[in-house]
Amino acid sequence: MSVLSVTVGIDVAKAHVDVCVLGAKSEAQRLNNDAEGHSALAAMLLPVGVGLVVMEATGGYEAALACARQAAGLRVAVVKARQAREFAKSMGRLAKTDAVDARMLAELAAVLVRREDLERFLRPLADERQQWLAALVTRRRQLLTMMHPERQRLQITPKKLHVSIDAIVAAIKAQLDEIEAQMLTHVREHFAELNSLLQSTAGIRPGARATLIAELPELGKLNRREIAALVGVAPMANDSGSSKGRRRVQGGRFEVRRVLYMATLTATRYNPAIKTFYERLKAAGKLPKVALVACMRKLLTTLNAMARTGKHWDKSLHGA
Repeated sequence: MSVLSVTVGIDVAKAHVDVCVLGAKSEAQRLNNDAEGHSALAAMLLPVGVGLVVMEATGGYEAALACARQAAGLRVAVVKARQAREFAKSMGRLAKTDAVDARMLAELAAVLVRREDLERFLRPLADERQQWLAALVTRRRQLLTMMHPERQRLQITPKKLHVSIDAIVAAIKAQLDEIEAQMLTHVREHFAELNSLLQSTAGIRPGARATLIAELPELGKLNRREIAALVGVAPMANDSGSSKGRRRVQGGRFEVRRVLYMATLTATRYNPAIKTFYERLKAAGKLPKVALVACMRKLLTTLNAMARTGKHWDKSLHGA
């Protein structure tokens, strides 16, 4: 039996997982989404010889299972729910149950495992340090999200109630300071080399560095086109016959793209290379947002090259 012929789809919920194995004599099963269930799944899959495991991203409920499967030596791809659902629709499967979703993920795995660019779909194995940094970055983002509406309420709330809002803002600010201190300390202790590379680039602030390290572990491991497509800053063609549609960026990792956007805004003012590139594009008639996205792509691919080569930002390479 060919390893490529055996694929696995796993539909993940908070309490349980539904597993479908294609290409082997194994029936669909439902297991608990806990350590005991993960062990039972390993015992079921390891003797089979699996080519690829595909599961949906479910807000974190899939993380432990994905890491456990990778630690067992299996290739794992975590896809967005929208991708999985659109694949199911393209196959004519309109019904949606946990068992149906697991089977469609297994069929999607059978397609992906034969692609030459399979590596870009695989989830990098995250160790405990990477997972903890990702948790800190996520918590910082949650606190910032909580802070914004509270500050906005000051404008429409009677002044006598401002004390209540100020108390909440102060509490969030205290937690934010604590989380940021832990995050920066963790980065310096465990990712000092990559942090130093990113820090040498004007415009990449501590929060952006931590987010890139935590949520873009592929940095330095892909080529410039692949990393741009992964983040979602690569222009996508929209042509049909003689019609030439407008190129747009879409998809990718939203949180990485958001911090990259803010870093690029800063870079267009304080990073000479990005500033010159931005001004040249605007002088050529490009819209400001189009020019900014092009600068985001340039900054990202430069950081990717720096991470791959281990070289800090070199002004002499951007003199022209």
